[in-house]
Formats: sequence, structure tokens, C-alpha cells
Amino acid sequence: MRYLRQVFSTVKKESSVIYWAVWINFLIAIVCLTGFFVDDRTLSGVSVWIKPLKFSISIAIYTLTVGYLTTIYPYSKRKKNILNNIVAWTLLLELGIIFYQASRGVPSHYNESTPFDAILFLGMGFFIGINVLIMVLFIFDTIRLKLKTTKSIQYALLMGWLIVFFGSWVGGEMITQMSHNVGSANGGEGLPLVNWSTISGDLRVAHFFGLHGIQIIPLFALWVSKKWKVSNRNQIFIVVFFGLLYASWIGFTFYQAKQGIPLLKS
Repeated sequence: MRYLRQVFSTVKKESSVIYWAVWINFLIAIVCLTGFFVDDRTLSGVSVWIKPLKFSISIAIYTLTVGYLTTIYPYSKRKKNILNNIVAWTLLLELGIIFYQASRGVPSHYNESTPFDAILFLGMGFFIGINVLIMVLFIFDTIRLKLKTTKSIQYALLMGWLIVFFGSWVGGEMITQMSHNVGSANGGEGLPLVNWSTISGDLRVAHFFGLHGIQIIPLFALWVSKKWKVSNRNQIFIVVFFGLLYASWIGFTFYQAKQGIPLLKS
């Protein structure tokens, strides 16, 4: 909790646009949670407010992560401002589309039922595409620049960005097949809240774990640096080994989903 307060404090000081974007996302999450309890409309068997609730929380975490990480890259103030503004605004616009479509009671993803819905879906893809390009920038800069952190955390960031990029690619796979389920139509029985299918393969599992690699692996590296009294070289080895295990888990869930096998069967 102390570390989280430090992250918020740093982001508030360095980038007001990221700071307020995060709070806007959390406010939308509260609205969606309220909607879940007062609005009985459903979509694909779950409340229409589940999807924007999940996305608002996930986008808040990712936006906060980017805002904090830009402070440890040796970027100019101008470059930091450009990156933070692009990430904050594009993801807020994407969430706005998801929220708007939920309020209408219609799908936001894979929805081409009308020209208007297709334009909104295309717009979401455009905003995500911009953020994927920023991920590529972070990958190259993590390789070529000396960051304001330890070597083990820099390795963790590199692996985190690579895994996030793969998670985004999985999202592209879902768009290519216009579905996240493999072996059945979208919807049906699913796990609580996340609604991952329990009757067929679901690419959202690999997508989820992939997108959050940029938090999980660096946090593990930070924990190792604080709790384990080992050399820098051994810290790097431990972090890389953990990153490979995590990547293997994501690869397994992706393969499993493509075979039409659910993560957990009903």
C-alpha cells in the first residue's frame, strides 16, 4: 500500500493528465458497478455493465503504469507529456465507446450490425493500434537506453513489454475471427465476473494475462530486489526465469484456447 501511494504521488507530480485519467476510469468503474445492481439488462448472459467495469479497472491500472514508468525512462519532459497524453486520451476514448455501447445495451466488440456500430468498433481498434505502437517504442527504448532503475528491473520491464505486445496480438486474433470463444459462439456459461467460457476455448484468458505482464513481472523484480539478498547477476537470472515461466503460462492458455478447451470446465 505504501508503494502504491508512492506511485500515485509520483504520477500526480509528473503528469496531471495521467493522474486524472486514472481517477476518471475509477469513477466510471463506480458508475458501472452501480449499474450492475440497479439495471437488470443483460448481454450474452451477463449484465451489460460487466464489460465496461472490467475495462475501466484494467485501463486505469495500465494508464497508471505507463504514467509511472515514463518517469524512469531518460525522456525529455516534452516526450513524456506527448506519450502520457496519447495514452490517457486514446484509452479514455476507447472506454467511452465501450461505456456508451453498454448504456445502449449492445455489444461494443465485434459489432458491425449497423454502419454506426461498425465505425465505433473501428475507432476502438484505431485507439488500441496507437497504444500498440507505443508499446513497440517502449520495447526498443528498454533495450537501447539506460533506465533510472536496477538492471534486474530493466530486464523485467523488457519482458513485461514483450508479453504485453503478445497479449495485444492475441486481441488482434480475436478481432480477426470476430469472436473470443473458440469452439462455440460468444456467451454461454462462464467464470464469475471475467466471464471466461467454461464450455469452450476463450482467448481472453491469454489476452488478460498478457496485458498485465507489465505490472506482474516488474513487481516481482522489485520484490526480489527488496527481499532477496543476492547479487545483481542472480537477481537478473531469477527475474528472467520468472518471466519465462509467466510467458509459458500465457502460451499454454493461448494454445489451450485455440484447441477449444476452456481454462476451467463447468
